[in-house]
Formats: sequence, C-alpha cells, structure tokens
Amino acid sequence: MNRMKLFAAILVFGSFWGLSEVLIGSSLHNMGLPSGAIMSGIFALTILVLSRMIFRQTGMQLGIGFIAGALRMFNPFIGCHLCSAIAIVAEGALFELIWYKLSFDSEYLEKPYMQASMGTITAYVLFVGGHIVTQILTPIVAGATFYVQNLIVFMPRIIAGGLLPAITGGVVLPIITLSKNLDITLKDKVYYPTTLGISLICWLLILGNFLLA
Repeated sequence: MNRMKLFAAILVFGSFWGLSEVLIGSSLHNMGLPSGAIMSGIFALTILVLSRMIFRQTGMQLGIGFIAGALRMFNPFIGCHLCSAIAIVAEGALFELIWYKLSFDSEYLEKPYMQASMGTITAYVLFVGGHIVTQILTPIVAGATFYVQNLIVFMPRIIAGGLLPAITGGVVLPIITLSKNLDITLKDKVYYPTTLGISLICWLLILGNFLLA
C-alpha cells in the first residue's frame, strides 16, 4: 500500500481512538463505570480490528496506539494521564503480537465461535497486558523506581478486571467481522481530504475539551 495512504489511515484511526478515550472514557469514569474495561473491550478492540481488517497491514496498529496515547495526554479529567497513555500504546503493541500471523482470509476466523474466541482472548490480553505494562513503565518513565511488590499487589485486581472486556470482546469481534466484505475504497482526491478532515476534527474537539476544562 502507498505509504502516504497508510499514514493517513493511521492518523485517522489513532485520532478517533484518542477522541473516544478523552470524551467517552472520561464520561464513563465520571459515571462510576469501569471505563478502562469498556474502552478496551469495545472501543480499542473495534478500532484495532477494523484497521487490520480494512488495510491488512502489520505494524499499523502500533502507530495507531502511539497517536491515541499522545492525544490521551490532553485529557484533564482522569487522574494519571501518563498511565492511560502508556496503556493505550501497550494495547496497540499487544494487538500486533496477537494478530501478527492472523488474517481475515484464514479458515481460523471464518466460524462465528472462533471469532468470538479470538475477540475474548484479544480483549482480555489488551486490558490485562496494558495494565501490567503501565504498572511497570509509569514509574520508570516518570523518573521513579519500579518495585515488583507493587505490581504483585495489583495483579489480582488486574486479572479479575479482564473479565468484562473479555466478555464484550467475544461479542464485538464477530459483529465487526460481518463488515469484512464491504468495499469502502475511496479515490485519492476523496481519501486524503476525508481522513485528514476527520483527524483535524478529532484534534480540535480534544483541544477544545482541554482548554475548556
């Protein structure tokens, strides 16, 4: 695929993920709902799977995670900006590892129960793995010291917290897969203005949210 087209796609998917984390994630958190589990099991999984299904490019989801993580730093409403940003990037990287050899053309993902199984596994690993990576890297990046005992203390809660995203992931992935045969090819003269326009709108909404906080 043309590199510029791929970069534009990474930009728009990353921007949309970042916007969903800032606006929807914040709202869920303020309502006392498990925002991290819902965002991982529904929004993160949907964005990562859709981008892989449409473009079939490995490495793309890591780039999407970096952009979404960077935009998440502009959210003033939820505690640790750095923690959330690291978790988002980690989810992009973990998705790359899980889906490195998978293809939507393979027999493995043809049957609904296999799609549900893969959705369950992916969402669970994204949530649990993202939180583990966050617990390790946040103090290091912040210039503090990482203590293994701190991770051990939080492990039961992290592992148990993966149940909800696992359940939602098992439902979400088969639904996403229903659209795999849709043709959404756009000509260059429409593709670039559309992707860049959507990205710009996402950035402006995030910036406005940040400035008005």
